[in-house]
Amino acid sequence: MQMKNDLLIRAARGEKTDRTPVWLMRQAGRILPEYRAVRSKLNGFIDLVKNPELAAEVTIQPVDILDVDAAIIFSDILVVPEAMGLPYEMIEKKGPIFPNTIQKEEDIDKLRVFDPKSELNYVLEAIKITKKELNGRVPLIGFAGAPWTIFSYMVEGSGSKTFSKARKMLYTQPALSHQLLQMITDSTVHYLRAQIASGADLVQIFDSWAGILSPEQYDEFALKYIDQICDAINEVPVTVFAKGAYFAREKMGGLNCETIGLDWNMDIEESRKLIGDSKTLQGNLDPCALYGSFKEIERSTKNMLDDFGTTRHIANLGHGVYPDVDPEKVKCFVQTVKEYSSK
Repeated sequence: MQMKNDLLIRAARGEKTDRTPVWLMRQAGRILPEYRAVRSKLNGFIDLVKNPELAAEVTIQPVDILDVDAAIIFSDILVVPEAMGLPYEMIEKKGPIFPNTIQKEEDIDKLRVFDPKSELNYVLEAIKITKKELNGRVPLIGFAGAPWTIFSYMVEGSGSKTFSKARKMLYTQPALSHQLLQMITDSTVHYLRAQIASGADLVQIFDSWAGILSPEQYDEFALKYIDQICDAINEVPVTVFAKGAYFAREKMGGLNCETIGLDWNMDIEESRKLIGDSKTLQGNLDPCALYGSFKEIERSTKNMLDDFGTTRHIANLGHGVYPDVDPEKVKCFVQTVKEYSSK
């Protein structure tokens, strides 16, 4: 199938583009009333993730409404631990909760490296449906959580400001930690390959809790596993987004991936020097900038585009869009990127 808008794929590969492509992390979801209308038909977030037809519908909504240059499949990074044998619940306004957590070797013995076709077929079906309905309008992004981020939830049992239980395990049970991280890594490789086989045009690895580790621990317990995933995926472009890992940017330049995502605290010029010219950079407007006036959003977006320059850049926020942002402000960001970078 001929892709009508392949800007994102070409930018990821470092090819020349007529303008800068733009999409947003968490664009499929909570900012859109249309998403909330679909979600109200079900009991909750996890039910929506597990309903391929409705997951496909909300994946496509931002393409129709916000005019972004890519769709990202509506799912959750925590489907991976569930498929490994550790189910979770999503509590409204509180976030994910794991009734059981990983504390000792016996807990790991109950887990498995899963077959995505049987355990996560609902995600693969959602990708197939989305791909068919998009009909080549824009690329479809698949994703997974990075092993350290998944590990942190499996050990901690919920979100946390410190993830002290998860970090404690790295110090007190390093061999067990590596065992669990390797299982997550092997599962994630199978899962991303299955997403690609189902139709994902690019994939992104989200390391949401990267910045909570020391540089030394990030090398040992996080980056080496991301490295394995990047080496295993060569069919489509890979993006690595490690929030808060400003200390790892130079080493990320050596990953076998096409794109490195920057959060809004990472200086663009410094990041380019550290990462090098062989990678596309993605980001990195402060999500809170979208609370500003339309004029301020235009100004901030243009400044960001000027700092990144005209090559090897995918415009995005420096983290997911916040749930109470006005969709009209998001449209302002998207349109400013398109118009200003076309000049």
